Amino acid sequence: MGWQERAERAWDRAQMPVEGKEHNPHAMGNVVWAVLWVVTKVCFRVSARGLDHVRAFKDGKGAIIVCDHVSYSDPVFHYVVLRTQQWPRFMAKGDMMSGFFGWFLGMHGAFPVARDSADLSAIKRAVKYLKDGELVALFPEGTRRGKGNVKLRLHAGAALIARMGKAPIIPSTVHGAEIIKRKGERLRFPKVVVEYGEPLYLKDFEWIPKVKRMDAFSWYAMRECFAMRQGVPAVDVDMTALFEEDEDFSGLFGDWKPGDAVPANDGEKAGA
Repeated sequence: MGWQERAERAWDRAQMPVEGKEHNPHAMGNVVWAVLWVVTKVCFRVSARGLDHVRAFKDGKGAIIVCDHVSYSDPVFHYVVLRTQQWPRFMAKGDMMSGFFGWFLGMHGAFPVARDSADLSAIKRAVKYLKDGELVALFPEGTRRGKGNVKLRLHAGAALIARMGKAPIIPSTVHGAEIIKRKGERLRFPKVVVEYGEPLYLKDFEWIPKVKRMDAFSWYAMRECFAMRQGVPAVDVDMTALFEEDEDFSGLFGDWKPGDAVPANDGEKAGA
């Protein structure tokens, strides 16, 4: 069996034990996690806030974690703080997921997605993971913020997967990872904190017309991520500056949050 075939098997198996289904062995993953735990604890004093929001889904209930993307190390810190009670599945760039490397990352929960396209196979895998009660972690910006001159776009894939998998979205951010290694500067060892917000459920957004609902849901989730990163109320996040090419839903939501009454004139604001 070649490495690519082994990689595909790893992507399609469950990561945590699921009754009646084959799952990836944990021996290698446990060793890798232990090494990363020691390194991140010693070098970055890594810790987590709001971890209870994720632990609420550890007993066979799927959830999606979305995060703003500032560093290659973002998935590592999520992996360290979530294991060993939960084992997230990370959506990774397809060009990283071939051959031996694809198998190795797949054994640790990663699965491929083709960038800049509607990758139905990646969506189907993510939905299957959710229905098996697993966590799916993804970065809706698609690439790291502040790297190059590419204007980041806000993709609605997380909302689509949430709808198909009947799972909530948990916003998150990784504080400190962005300054570990800046271009032209020495390696730094800041304290790193992974923060998780309250789960968001698509049903709470049903007052938004269908034509705008998925984009608005994704926009709202990412605004929560940046509110945690910036340490400000969500209403103070300038999403237009962050996503210049995307529709701004600030006028639609204002300071609304799930559980509040539906904003007045919501249909008109959402372009119904």
